Amino acid sequence: MIYNKLVRDKIPEILERMGKKPACHTASADEYEEKLWEKLTEEIGEFKEVPCDEEMADILEVMGAIIEHYGLDPYEVETAQQTKSGARGSFKQRIILEEVVEK
Repeated sequence: MIYNKLVRDKIPEILERMGKKPACHTASADEYEEKLWEKLTEEIGEFKEVPCDEEMADILEVMGAIIEHYGLDPYEVETAQQTKSGARGSFKQRIILEEVVEK
């Protein structure tokens, strides 16, 4: 079976213990970036189908890898999130903007 997708670091080892022979390579920076976005899309789709702690954990793992890949500071990302939430709000009130009419 052909996958051609980003997997967690221990997956090849786990497959070998199961008696399988995985073919893998280390992605270039460009390929890694592309595969991170594909993986995020995949994990979001899985969470949408089955919203649970495990699937959200997968999304957060990919988000952490994206933060690291772009050289961002996780603390600064969280601070920016809190600042934006304080200034512009969050999504708790479930507001849907339908239209903006000029006065």
